[in-house]
Amino acid sequence: MFDSKEELLEKIALGEDAVLELKAVRFRGGRVEDPSRDDLADELAALANSHDAVVVLGVDDRTKEILGIPRDRLDLVETFVRDTCQDSIEPPLVATIIRMLLPGSDGTDRAVIKIDVPRSLFVHKSPGGYFHRLGSSKRELSTELLLRLGQQRSQSRIIRFDEQVVPDTTIEDLDRSLFERFRGSQSRDTDADLLHKLAMARHDGQGQLRPTVTGVLLGSRDPRRWLPNAFIQAVAYRGRGVVPEQDDANYQLDAAELSGPLDQQILDACKFVRRNMWVAAAKDEGRRDLAQFDMVPVFEALVNAVAHRDYSIYGSKIRLRMFEDRLELSSPGALANTMTIDSLAFRQSARNEAISSLLAKCVITSDDEWIGTTRRTLMDKRGEGVSVIFERGERHAGKRPIYQLFDDSELRLTIFSASRDPTRRDSGATEADEELSA
Repeated sequence: MFDSKEELLEKIALGEDAVLELKAVRFRGGRVEDPSRDDLADELAALANSHDAVVVLGVDDRTKEILGIPRDRLDLVETFVRDTCQDSIEPPLVATIIRMLLPGSDGTDRAVIKIDVPRSLFVHKSPGGYFHRLGSSKRELSTELLLRLGQQRSQSRIIRFDEQVVPDTTIEDLDRSLFERFRGSQSRDTDADLLHKLAMARHDGQGQLRPTVTGVLLGSRDPRRWLPNAFIQAVAYRGRGVVPEQDDANYQLDAAELSGPLDQQILDACKFVRRNMWVAAAKDEGRRDLAQFDMVPVFEALVNAVAHRDYSIYGSKIRLRMFEDRLELSSPGALANTMTIDSLAFRQSARNEAISSLLAKCVITSDDEWIGTTRRTLMDKRGEGVSVIFERGERHAGKRPIYQLFDDSELRLTIFSASRDPTRRDSGATEADEELSA
């Protein structure tokens, strides 16, 4: 925004408004004294809650004079801005910090810092509370406006979060090979038309075509660049993890952060489970191998977690935990719409329809046939995944998998392990299993 020097100078000459904030920078010793961190955080959050906007540091807001920032203190000011965005705003604000030279009143170039603040996907809280921008000043959000803003940011699902435009992105951020795989053999659409039909791109308020959350999650190599929580944190532990201290790193057998396009995350998580689960040799009826988990319900669980998690919850990721006697998969968000734990196996409701639609087009190749599913694509639109999890999970371990909802903000699925001793397979739950069920 205001990318050219000439455009920015013209805007500064007109003064502050809904999309421009000017601030002089003053120092005391080796630190920035003015603006204060809390004041800058309030202004940045108010802008992010309202519009695409720009803050220019080094310009007097009253006289509009370009005072500049000493060049030997630019690093100090940039660090100050970055720390303010990360530490003083919840959730942390993603902004672009740019150093520029602008002419002062005497004609000499003076250094300033331009902060591009995109309209955020999230509602931000700063030290003073919740603010929005009204004209050239910030105003505290009333309860009614705060709720309305939450609705606009898809918290109430009026506008689906997965179809929201991701600020500060361009179509060039998408990988052609990733979105071309969704093009039908008969399609003659332009890239723009194709992306729009797939809900991978939408026009923003200024008419610019930009990637959506779905586009970033399935069409970019690094979704975490814009959605830092869009990954699977996988950890394999030694033992059953019943004692809290056993969650310590000393008890970890393996750990990984699985990122990339969503379909890659699913397959990488399946590989993590296969790599870390034990395989026992049963000698009854001839030697045969018994795996700790049936990969089919694990696969179905991972697909559901990735497809239906709430991506609007900042700072929460999918957590995969493997123990000696079970696998736990925790997914951010409550159940979609009017779903309940008891109705999961009988009803179907998609939180992220665009994501689900594209996962149903992602083909399972021959390299991944070891998973054991008979499906040829990742997603099953018939909604049979939960039934498969229950039926095959219970058949393999002798104990039915369990779904639990915590604080209406996290859904956890527990898939139990087969017994290393096949003769005990149907002997009932262990003491730890009974404790978990309770």
